[in-house]
Amino acid sequence: MYQALYRKYRPQTFDDVVGQGSITQVLRTQLITGKLSHAYLFTGSRGTGKTTCSKILAKAVNCLNPVDGNPCNCCSACRSIDDGSCMDVLEIDAASNNGVDNVRGLREDAIYAPAEVKMRVYIIDEVHMLSPAAFNALLKIIEEPPPHLLFILATTELHKVPVTILSRCQRFAFRRITPEDVAHRISYVAYEEGIEIEPEAAALLGRLADGALRDGLSLLDQCAAGVEGTLRTEDIYRCLGIAGARQAADLLRTAATHDTKTALTILGSQYSEGKDLAALLDELISLCRDLLVLKTAPGCAASMITGVCTDAEMKGLLPLFRTEELLRITELLQKTAADFQRSSNRRIDVELCLIRMCDPALDLDAASLSARIARLEETIASGSLVVRSEPPASARPAPAAPVQPKQPEARPKKAAAPVSDELPEGFWAELVSRVKTELLGSVGGYFKVSERSMLQPALQGDTLLLLCASDFVKTAVDDDKTRQILSQSASAILHRPIQVSFQVRKAGISADDPLNEFMRRGREHPGIFHVKEDKKTD
Repeated sequence: MYQALYRKYRPQTFDDVVGQGSITQVLRTQLITGKLSHAYLFTGSRGTGKTTCSKILAKAVNCLNPVDGNPCNCCSACRSIDDGSCMDVLEIDAASNNGVDNVRGLREDAIYAPAEVKMRVYIIDEVHMLSPAAFNALLKIIEEPPPHLLFILATTELHKVPVTILSRCQRFAFRRITPEDVAHRISYVAYEEGIEIEPEAAALLGRLADGALRDGLSLLDQCAAGVEGTLRTEDIYRCLGIAGARQAADLLRTAATHDTKTALTILGSQYSEGKDLAALLDELISLCRDLLVLKTAPGCAASMITGVCTDAEMKGLLPLFRTEELLRITELLQKTAADFQRSSNRRIDVELCLIRMCDPALDLDAASLSARIARLEETIASGSLVVRSEPPASARPAPAAPVQPKQPEARPKKAAAPVSDELPEGFWAELVSRVKTELLGSVGGYFKVSERSMLQPALQGDTLLLLCASDFVKTAVDDDKTRQILSQSASAILHRPIQVSFQVRKAGISADDPLNEFMRRGREHPGIFHVKEDKKTD
């Protein structure tokens, strides 16, 4: 009977375990020195070797002839554990045996000495699935087990395990296996099985495994069964029903060129061939993520790149996008992928996503506006955008043909007209209307927008001289903010850079100064103002 590759090539010793060298070294050292714990907790994502190391550890503690901390796999104890006939090594699935009664039965059987091997071993897989009552029933025996008992717990969701269990176990965190290590193991298994595979195809399977060696071998098993001859990347894309790096890169390129028609054409072709739309979105998200990493951290390690596309494809796509655009596209793709669970028509969702990717003007959120502004800034900085101050030539009337004089006379060149120092008619009214809103709330706003007599404008070259009626007026209006606002408005009216300066028109108080009326009333009605004087006593 055919056996799956991930089962056939499951590691039998700690030396065969891929990508978990630090963990296997500690376990081997404990076995050699005899300093074993009574309970272990193996955590990590799927396919990283938790169950495999549990079985190797169960064999190693019972092996009759251990070799440098590894089981010999030849003695009766190792063989019986491998074929599952050993009654003292039990592998329990907590997902289907999660009740308190199951744990009570385990606890009652655990007190008995082993019948066949040296130690009784309980391997509880997916231990986080136990109910709270079951955890409480397990707590006492896992804290003080008999000397012949060993617990090995495995879980993919550490946060669901009670802290009372965590504190009684030695914890080992299994990390994701790198794509390079997965590809190397796939190449080894393919060689042993007589499967011809290209290095690029092995690397692709290593990336698709997403850190799980079991998934990588399962993908190899699936693809090798449907291909005759050498296994290539195109065969993997066809067998697994995914779009492929080339299509993902082409779709992302249409977003950069705003080519909605081509994007929908590519999607229609992929859909008609039966490609998985969820896998297509995952590839686009991974590709955008790789481009973001290269944009924001150019010197990052190669292990941070998922490698959905080749290096040549990545180099071609990188200059087409700014960071803001990649962030907008990535967020849009992630939102579309997250809504797939509630979608009734995934094709329409992906089509709408591609349309919005290619036309940022359809979105008015902050991310889309930021991306559009960034694109405009880049276009202006590169000089590709030219702002015309005159209408195009097609909109202007054609000039009349010049009339050639019969006897042209030599005339001296006319000198350039000097800049006029006269202010145009209505200048002050227009200036006041421009600055009134910005300066009305300031201390000097009253003088600038209400009383023409307080300030008299005069133009001297490129300087707008504002003559103040008194020192009091100058003090009230002369500040950096006021000069800046007046300078910008005057420059816009006169169509050239204008500086602003304040000067006192004459000494003393002007006859038109409102302070005159204020002071006159004070003289005529002395009772209005009361000045308190301090009286000195002898």
